[in-house]
Amino acid sequence: MFEITRYESSRRVKGTIALAVLMSLMAVLYAALFPSIKSSGASIDTYWNNLPPAMKAAFGASGGGFSLTTMSGFLAIEMYQFFWLLLLGIYVAYIAGNLIAGDVERDRMDILLATPISRSKVLVEKFLSIVPVILVLNVVVGVVVYASVVAIGESVSLADLAVVHLLSIPYLLACGAIGLLLSVLFDRADIAQRGGLGAVFVLFLLNSVGESADMGWLGALSPMHYYDPTAILVSGNYDWAGAGILLVGTAALVLVSRAVFQRRDIA
Repeated sequence: MFEITRYESSRRVKGTIALAVLMSLMAVLYAALFPSIKSSGASIDTYWNNLPPAMKAAFGASGGGFSLTTMSGFLAIEMYQFFWLLLLGIYVAYIAGNLIAGDVERDRMDILLATPISRSKVLVEKFLSIVPVILVLNVVVGVVVYASVVAIGESVSLADLAVVHLLSIPYLLACGAIGLLLSVLFDRADIAQRGGLGAVFVLFLLNSVGESADMGWLGALSPMHYYDPTAILVSGNYDWAGAGILLVGTAALVLVSRAVFQRRDIA
């Protein structure tokens, strides 16, 4: 059971460790930078409040009560809204774009399908291989962020921080499902991967435009609409319903990918 998942996961060990280390170093760097930000006091918040609404919406802080001089607000903007929400979402969609198209392009898929393994099993197990990547990043980076905050004598709600990482799992799975769909639609891995990168970025922009222009229906098309790290860290608002929507959307995209893959001519 799950031989394909184990094999695909083992191929990503080095990359996952490297990314976890890189993002952990970013967390340490931001924590070390925060005391100087905090000492700037009201001036930096004045600068933030004067930014265009679209830019503030892009970082999930268009509402009132937000301050960059609090640890939770600083982490939300500098760490989670950009690196976690956007860049990590792009990364997951990017690697998922190689799941099927990579083997098709290298003529390995027809050999795999010649064995007594169904296409459904191949597709689902390949998709599941990104789950360990997501889990490792969440655990490692979450621990480092909290330890870094404590090390500089600041505080952040451990429960809120844990929920930020917990609710990022459905979000990142949804990004991966977008990459998976593109991976079965295209024969070339580079096209599927660049498509996943572009799709996540466009969806991020759609959500930002929807928030700033008071067009909620537009933002509802984006997975970012259902995962808001700033709301969790700053206000303690947990969107469990949004996580459920993301899981349902992920399942739907995987099912569509499965249907497309079953009808494709690989040879």
